[in-house]
Amino acid sequence: MTATEPRSGDAPNQDLIYQLEDRPGPLPATFAAIQHVLASFVGVITPTLIIGSVLGLGEHVPYLVSMALFVSGIGTFIQARRVGPIGAGMLCLQGTSFGFLSVVLAAGFIVKNRGGTPEDILATLFGVSFCAAFVEIAVSRCIDRLRRIITPVVTGTIISLMGLSLIKVSMTDIAGGYGAEDPGALPNLALAGLVLGTIIVLNRFGIPLLRLSAVIVALVVGYAAAWMMGMVDFSSLATLPALSVPQPFKFGFAFDWMAFIPIAVIFLITPLETAGDLTANSMISRQPVKGPLYLKRIKGGILGDGCSSLLAATFNSLPMTTFSQNNGVIQLTGVASRHVGLYIAAILILLALFPVVGGVLQLMPKPVLGGATLIMFGTVAIAGIKILAEAGLNRRNMLIVAISLGLGLGVAAVPDVLNHLPEVLKNIFGSPITIGAFSAILLNFFLPREPEEDDNYDPDNLIEDTIGTNTLAVNIPDYSKTEPKAITRDPSAQLTPTG
Repeated sequence: MTATEPRSGDAPNQDLIYQLEDRPGPLPATFAAIQHVLASFVGVITPTLIIGSVLGLGEHVPYLVSMALFVSGIGTFIQARRVGPIGAGMLCLQGTSFGFLSVVLAAGFIVKNRGGTPEDILATLFGVSFCAAFVEIAVSRCIDRLRRIITPVVTGTIISLMGLSLIKVSMTDIAGGYGAEDPGALPNLALAGLVLGTIIVLNRFGIPLLRLSAVIVALVVGYAAAWMMGMVDFSSLATLPALSVPQPFKFGFAFDWMAFIPIAVIFLITPLETAGDLTANSMISRQPVKGPLYLKRIKGGILGDGCSSLLAATFNSLPMTTFSQNNGVIQLTGVASRHVGLYIAAILILLALFPVVGGVLQLMPKPVLGGATLIMFGTVAIAGIKILAEAGLNRRNMLIVAISLGLGLGVAAVPDVLNHLPEVLKNIFGSPITIGAFSAILLNFFLPREPEEDDNYDPDNLIEDTIGTNTLAVNIPDYSKTEPKAITRDPSAQLTPTG
């Protein structure tokens, strides 16, 4: 493989040091890859840490974190390399999706409330996720038609519910975590406040790299403060194995219809998020955002998401999706080369081999994690509200949103309202995401549309309805209104290519 010299002559690409098909030398490629990993690392490991804590998975958490990193690396390789029709063939990082967090927790509690062990919980979660991933694989073949049903109003409502329903998890962690001996103790609140304050301060700086890395820097600061306060004990790390070996279905394979339906519903929504991420990526990378090549990349990227989620379930991790904050790193560095994705994949897989990485992360005090996730989940909720605002809140849309949000948040606040339903329906609709999603989809389908909505439907243009779903992460610039010639890059972030 030979390195490609950076191009400077093409006016339309003058702000990109390396274009999509260029091959940077090892040094600039590694430097760019490290920036992508730093921007995405928290998003990759946080859902696993939350699920491990809430469901009481204990000793399995370090291994699960390793597998999240491992599958993230494999998925990133698939997206960058494009294996046959699978993958977008672009620089986009795969990571654990926050969109599944609430429904996965609900599925875990279904098993736990029956007296299931941690191994039973994991067998069901991964078995159900494996089967549900085929929903996204099927959707990838007809994404251009799906948006007729899953409109921005539906997407915005569901994303808002995702964020709002997870705020309770963050606040519980801030108080000390589930089963804390002294919930709300002042040291817990101080740690969470330190993390929140660090994120706010770093976001006030004009340095893009600091803003992109704000969450991971805040977690390091909070972790260090907790260690100095005597709240961290590293002695348990000595018991961890030297290496993590990926083992397919290590905890077994189980299936439950009541757990399957809510997770399958989210697999209908995440393709739109992926389409938005890849559309923004195409704009920044100076690639077409209409036409056959664009649709090929979108469909390949969504198929890559589905296959990565299939692999994730096989190797004991949660569903995967493309990460949108990496679009900001492309803009920051001026490196759009998909070959950098291979370096990102190598770094993630290397980290996955060492259980000590997951062990250290598991020991992170809950208030530290809660301070970061409070902002992350709040950002998700606000992103959903933004999509709703851009969709236009006419009378029809307001009715859809009001009923769907009301039912979703109502069930979350008063779960006893479902007490007299059959157990199957109670477990399915006990998730605010599920009942809110079903309500929004059905109302959107049956309520008469406004005339302009029908007139504006164009199956070959995904931009308007997908760009707004580029939301499930923190510190994400909005590229939907960015004109190609207006994109600028921090000059201090330029990379020096090597031979």
